[in-house]
Parts: sequence; structure tokens; C-alpha cells
Amino acid sequence: MNKKVLIVGGVAGGASAAARLRRLNESIEIIMFEKGEYISFANCGLPYHIGETIKERENLILQTPEEMGKKFNIDIRVKSEVIGIDTKNKNVKVNSKERGIYEETYDYLILSPGAKPIRPAIKGIESKKIFTLRNIPDMDKIKSYVDNEKVKSAVVIGGGYIGVEMAENLIHKGIATTLVEAAPHILAPFDSDMVTYAEKELEDNGVSLILNNGVKAFKDNDENIEVTLNNGHTLNAHIVVLAIGVKPDTEFIKDSGIELGAKGHILVKENMETNVSNVYSVGDAIEVIDFINNKKTAIPLAGPANKQGRIAADNVCGIDSKYKGTQGTSIIKVFDLTAASTGNNERVLKNLNMDYKVVYIHPQSHASYYPGAIPMCIKVIFDDKGKILGAQGCGYDGVDKRIDVIATAIRFGGTIYDLKELELSYAPPYSSAKDPVNMAGFLAENMLENIVEMISVGELDNRDKNRSILLDVRTELEYFGGNLEGSVNIPLQELRSKLNELDKHKEIIVYCQIGLRGYIAYRILKANGFNVKNLNGGYKTYTMSKFTPKRVEEKITNNSQKGDKEAMDKVDKEIDICGLSCPGPLMQVSKTVEFMEDGEILKAKASDPGFLGDIKAWCQRTNNELIDLKKEKGIIVATIRKGNIDELKNSDIAITSNKKDNKTIVVFSGDLDKAIASFIIANGAASMGKKVTMFFTFWGLNILRKPEKTKVEKGFMDKMFAAMMPRGSKKLKLSNMNMMGMGSKMIRRVMKDKNITSLEDLIKAAIDNRINIVACQMSMDVMGLKKEELIDGVEIGGVGYYLGEAEDSNVNLFI
Repeated sequence: MNKKVLIVGGVAGGASAAARLRRLNESIEIIMFEKGEYISFANCGLPYHIGETIKERENLILQTPEEMGKKFNIDIRVKSEVIGIDTKNKNVKVNSKERGIYEETYDYLILSPGAKPIRPAIKGIESKKIFTLRNIPDMDKIKSYVDNEKVKSAVVIGGGYIGVEMAENLIHKGIATTLVEAAPHILAPFDSDMVTYAEKELEDNGVSLILNNGVKAFKDNDENIEVTLNNGHTLNAHIVVLAIGVKPDTEFIKDSGIELGAKGHILVKENMETNVSNVYSVGDAIEVIDFINNKKTAIPLAGPANKQGRIAADNVCGIDSKYKGTQGTSIIKVFDLTAASTGNNERVLKNLNMDYKVVYIHPQSHASYYPGAIPMCIKVIFDDKGKILGAQGCGYDGVDKRIDVIATAIRFGGTIYDLKELELSYAPPYSSAKDPVNMAGFLAENMLENIVEMISVGELDNRDKNRSILLDVRTELEYFGGNLEGSVNIPLQELRSKLNELDKHKEIIVYCQIGLRGYIAYRILKANGFNVKNLNGGYKTYTMSKFTPKRVEEKITNNSQKGDKEAMDKVDKEIDICGLSCPGPLMQVSKTVEFMEDGEILKAKASDPGFLGDIKAWCQRTNNELIDLKKEKGIIVATIRKGNIDELKNSDIAITSNKKDNKTIVVFSGDLDKAIASFIIANGAASMGKKVTMFFTFWGLNILRKPEKTKVEKGFMDKMFAAMMPRGSKKLKLSNMNMMGMGSKMIRRVMKDKNITSLEDLIKAAIDNRINIVACQMSMDVMGLKKEELIDGVEIGGVGYYLGEAEDSNVNLFI
């Protein structure tokens, strides 16, 4: 007699069980019930069709009932909801759209009912402007509403995977989006010191994040819906997407004798069988064993559901197959960022009172000398014997590979010692000779073998400041660019010669940028008898752990601005201005466009974040067309068509004296930092097509002095003034933190390292941009300066000249 197997629910678990059953047994009778009309679809891809990353809806439907039925000889009954189970008589009650209510007997039953979105009892939650996303019909409703109702703003409730993916895809649709999360952070699988990378990426792409604040009520308000938060603040949007989690869809199982857990999940054994003989269950509706801690949990993921369906089918067919637990390996795309995790995080381990240790590394995605290397952050958690308990990673390239390697090591009971021994593929475009996974193993081994003692961010904040010294071993330039409060700076290269400056009676807490130099400093200090610890993950981990999202008031409603594809394919000139800081990128674009023909296409790539907004304004004010603007892995790419210069002269945008659209800057100060600021503003304005006049008076004249001594006839007082004042831009001091001239040298070094245009180059650019650089005649007379002592290209003018220029200006700055 042939076996008869009923399967309740399709998608991952049910569909994989059905296919496996048929492959193992050609004569078995298989009936599948699905209360919807889709039995196999890519639910993980639903948000991406709404955002139109996945263009074709049909690509999400993996198998139609007709296709799967014919391929596997399965009786598939859609729009048929199982509403009851009689385990004593081995039958199920079905409510079918075609057949009405009827019963069907079984020999074996496989339950894969899945989970359904949580809709809490909040006032106003029945509004038609509130949507959830779980299946194809949900997706169709959201997409139709977004496309047809001219939706401009949205609120997403819940910062889990679906919520974050929905926020991203709504931004891609040009919709101003706010994400609300009741917990302190989004993405629960990640610890708070790692999830900030994802939060920052959301913020950088225009998503407003509201954390640690839930929803109190909803209220329809004409075409908007008002969302009242727990703190009393309100949000207004055209649409709300609920993504606050799921619960098992198991109401129909109650009173069946099948045992359920406290939250309604179906309890199963290792072979996926329930407490009732011949009844199995798989997928999001079941409790599983956590592979790391052996405790019961619920982890709704597609990968485990597929494996469970296969195991249930094996056992129905007499194959002894067991499920060994879920370790929760998952990954998410957050705009250009990748965030992945496996195993347990710190929060789970703390709740279970399990002891653990942590290491952080910040390696490059591949060999740093090969172009395109991008840093990532990887966190590995392990116990005092080296067993790997979990790992998390964030970055723009290579994160998936590293987390998958560690997930594999976990599955086979690997330790951090195994990580350091792994022989992984290496070539400069793909990795480093010491892969990041190896590096994590090296550092973890050092901790376990007491070669280095680490201190965490939390321990650092709670240290006894009177009994410890916080030592920064980075360079002086790095230190002045940002440091931890209360720290002292002794660069690593100078540490051995300055050990006598440190108190051996105090604990030394050493840190660098990412931990490596801190480790070297630790070894030096330890060898010299100091009580020392190294900050785990360094300054970068500390600062990222303290990141707090800010509300984005002006949201990027068209961050990936898609334009004329034909024009984008016909690029006449490309420039790479990555590494340049404002106003460098805009100046380069302006200079390049000046020598192009009308109608020609320019593609410019820049890494300066300000370029995203600057290039929009520049194109608008200079009559050039911004065809496309997008951000790819931190790089801003603008495609521009040069406008018609004759049109510009005759257009409303053209600069005329009647419009009073000129810019005038009075430079009174001779301080280096203020001089830099004034020329940055001036060059930026000139790049926007403005007429700019810079009027230098009194100490500001020193900026314009030639560096070399010029032979001119002067009286005694004039010579005294000339001797006391700085001769030219390279001799200027800082207004603050001058440090006997060291400050000026440091800021110039920082500007050079960060590819920020020097003051001398800014002055040259100003002259090339035809900015009027005017020296005040009266001030020159008072200070005994002659025109011959000033750099070439400077005009001499008086108060009347300045007042005339100011009269035609709508901006007049005094620096």
C-alpha cells in the first residue's frame, strides 16, 4: 500500500519536503495545501521588487503550482487553508475556495505553516495606509500603493531585516523614509558596537533613524497618516510599513494534541517529528536548538527551513536523518554596506551567563597595495578554550566570504587555533597573504596565551581614572585629528625613549587606530615592567560604538538619480577626483567643463561627501545638466552634460549686476586657518559661476606677500613692520593651537595627507578662476607695503572699490 503524505504550506520548508519526497519515492501520494495562491516564491526578494532593483515580478515566483505539480507529480491545492487537525483519526479539515470545507486523511503529515507578521493592538492600526510584507500579495499591494498614490514619504516600523530592506528600497524609489525601532539599535543579531556601521550607512543615504522609541498610535489625516511615538513626538507620512517581527501561524494546531511552545511554536525532535507519531514540522513555525548554546529558540531563516524540509522527507521515507541545530548565519545588504553574522552575539551569551572573549580586526578587503582595497570590521567571539561562539562583520567588500569561512569552522566545531591555520586562497585582488580570518585567529591566540591583555570599550569607560593612564601611541597628527578624552600622546616610534614619562604605579591603557600598534606598544611596556592593557579594536572600534544616528531633516529623495541612459553611455570625458576635499572636486569639474564643447558628457567620480550636494547646486546655477548622480560604495559618481554658454549668458541664471548676485569677502585676518577658509569659500563661489572679489586689508595683506625679500625703498618704521610681519602664506600662524609654529606645520601635513588643497594652490586657483584679489591701498600705506612685495595678479584698490563691489553683492563676508 502506498504512503499518503499531506503537506501543509509551501515556500521553503513545505516545497523542499515535497520535492525530496518525490525524488526518494516515485509511488508515494503527495498532497500539498497552500492557503494562498503561491507555493514557492523568493520571499527574501520582495522588498527589492518594490524598490525596482528586481524589475520583473515573475522572477520572484520560483515554481507555479502547475509547473511543480507536473514536474514532481504532486497534487497541489492552492487557496486551501487547513483549519484543523485530528491526529487520532489521522485527517485534516480543509477550507477550500473551490471545494468548500472537507476532510482529507493521511499516513504522514508535514506541517510547514510558516509565520505571519505581528500586528499589535495599537490604536488606528487598521488604517488602509498601513501595510505588512510577508508574501507576493503583500508586495503587490505595497508596490501598487507606492506607484499609484504618489507616495512621497514613508515610516517603517521595525528595524529587523525586512524593515531595513524596506527602508532602503523606499529611498531608491525617491521616498523620504523614517525608520522607527523600539530597541536601542536595529538588526538584533548584531551587537551594539557592530550595528552602528549599518545605522551610519542608513543615515548617510538619507534614512531618518529613530531608535529606542516605539509607536503609541496611528491616525488617518487626509492623504497622510499620523504616527504618534511613545515619547509623544509625531510623524506624518503617506504610507506606513509594519515590520516589527513575526509569530508562528499555528492557531489551527491548537487542540490537536501536537505540543506547542510558550510562544506558539511547534516542538520537534532531531528528526523533525512532533510529539505525535508520523507528524513532522519544519520552517518558521518550529522551535529549534541553538547550535551554539544548545538551548531552544526560534530562528526564521530560509536556509534552515529548506534543510528541515529535506530531513522530514528523509524520515518519512525511512532514512535516519537529523537536524543538528541552527547557528543563525545571516547577511544583509544595507545600501552599499554588507553586514553578516553567525552564531551567538554578546547579548545572547550574557543572558545565558556564558563566559566569552572578543577580538576585533579592521583588515583591508584585499592586499592594500592593489587598487580598490576597502577596510572592513570583523568581530569574533570565543570561549576560554578557543571554541568559536560567533562572529560579525561589516564592510563594503569581502565580508560575506570571511563570515562564511568562520560559519563553516563553527559548524565543524572549530576553534580560533583552526582559524589561524586555515589555508585560504590568496592573490592581491582577492585577499592578503594573511587573510582576515587568519588575523582574527592570531589575535585571539595572543589573548588566550596571555601574550596580550585586552580591555573592552565598556571597561575603558568604567576605569578608575585616578589609577590609570590612557596612552595614545598614534602619530601627533592622528592624535590632534581626534582622540579619547583624557589621553596622553606618545607616538609608538618614540615610546622606548619616553618610558620614564609614564608612572609604573598606574595601569597603562594603550590604544592606537585599530589595535595593531597598540599591541606592539603593549609588548614594549610589558617587557619594561608596566601594568598594561590594550584597547580591543582601538580608536576606530571605540568611536563606532559611540555613534548615535541623527534625524535626517533633508532626506535624499533621489540618491540614485537615473537619467538619460543613452547620454550616460556616450561619455566624452571622465575624471577621477577621489581623495580631493572641498572645494577641490567642484573646481576640477568647473575647469574640465570649461574646455569641453556644448553637449559633451562628463563623468566625475569623487569621494568627498559634500560633492553629492555641491554638484547638484553647481549644475543648476551654471546651466549644466546633471544627467545622473549616484553613490556607489562611498564613491559619488556624477554624469553631466555641458550646457550652452550663449544660453547661459541670456538665461535667468546668468549673473548680472542688476541681480546683485556677486560675492565679496573682506579678509582682515592673517591667520593660516582663516586664510584657508576664505579662499575655499571664494573658489567654491567662483566654481558656481559667481563674480567674486576678495578685499585684503591690514593683517590679511600678509597672505599676499611674496615669500622672497623684495628690494624697495622704505622708511625706518616701514622696515620695522615688514620685519615683524610674516612674509607670505607659508609663514602664517594658526589662530588657535599655534604651538610655536608646530600647529601650522601639523595642519599643513594633515591637509596633505588628506588631499586637501594647500593655501598656495588655493591662491593660484583663485587667480586662475579670475577672482578679483584686491589689496587695500590705505592698509598698505599704514603697514609700509609696496605693490612690488605682493604676489602677481593682485590689484590695488581703496574703500570706494570695495563699496562698489559690495553694492552688487548679495553675500558680503568679513574674515
